[in-house]
Amino acid sequence: ANPRIEAITQPYSINHNVTQGKDAVNDCKTCHNADSRISQPIKLADYAPAMPHFDLDNNVNGSGEFIIAEDGALYYQPKPENDDMYVFGSSRVSWVDWLGALMFVGSLMGVLGHGTMRYLAARKMPHGAAATKRVYMYDAYRRFWHWLQTATILILLITGVVIHRPDMFGAFSFRGMVTIHNIMAVILGLNAALALFYHVATDRLKEFIPRPYGFFDDAILQAKYYIDGIFKGEPHPFEKRPDNRMNPIQKTTYFMILNVLLPLQGLTGILMWGVQKFPNIANLFGGLPFLAPFHSLIAWAFPTFILVHVYMTTTGATPVEATRAMITGYEEVEVHEDHKDEG
Repeated sequence: ANPRIEAITQPYSINHNVTQGKDAVNDCKTCHNADSRISQPIKLADYAPAMPHFDLDNNVNGSGEFIIAEDGALYYQPKPENDDMYVFGSSRVSWVDWLGALMFVGSLMGVLGHGTMRYLAARKMPHGAAATKRVYMYDAYRRFWHWLQTATILILLITGVVIHRPDMFGAFSFRGMVTIHNIMAVILGLNAALALFYHVATDRLKEFIPRPYGFFDDAILQAKYYIDGIFKGEPHPFEKRPDNRMNPIQKTTYFMILNVLLPLQGLTGILMWGVQKFPNIANLFGGLPFLAPFHSLIAWAFPTFILVHVYMTTTGATPVEATRAMITGYEEVEVHEDHKDEG
């Protein structure tokens, strides 16, 4: 006979809504935090006569390691990185945050530099306002769509930051932020769907689609204006009209935001929300370890776009004219040479 002591540890998967009441972990930050419980050592026994091994007849594999402490106690040290696990509020992909921050800060520096140069150039130029005319530029629905989209995106950004870094925003409820984030995402999706129907039904979708013919020449002309002409007080190269409100660069930017980045953000958000509801589908796209960092990277593009977009609204007849137009619908726009004699 060869008697021996054998220790077997059976790992279990981590899931939400396993139990309720006093047995449930009600504080989301227990796991969704920089000091996540998921990565903390777990005491298994005060003494271990034999080093355990994992139960192999199990659907869940243990990927951490067993540790004997100085007092002889047995601990299990989880290694989430070995499981290719991503936990909101705890996991980090540093290069994504650094790249996103660099993109935003770079745009901020560009805006500050360009704005300063405009201000200095304007002081040197003779005072005299360009000829303008009052145009009904934005109907009620477009204004409603714009401000609803603005509000939902801003709230999504704020709640997203809290979800991503709850350790920096301890005053906010993690569960509450997740709930608000999901509600805003639904509202944004519905708003986008209704806007698509509106623009298709009214044949106005073409305003957001750059036309290939002559596009590069027009884009270069517009870029030259932003780089040089705007500092000389030259008129905008393209007339702003109710049926053609955006210049070539704006059309390209809006096309990317509304037709590429926003749908991608919505798709990754839905897949992340459904990781525990339909994991097989989410895993086809890399699961949370891919979806969450990709979602964060795209998210950085939105505050960058908002920053540049708000700055570009100051290039109208007056710095606040475009914003006022999005409230009242009416905008004072430059009268181009070929229209000065009209009316």
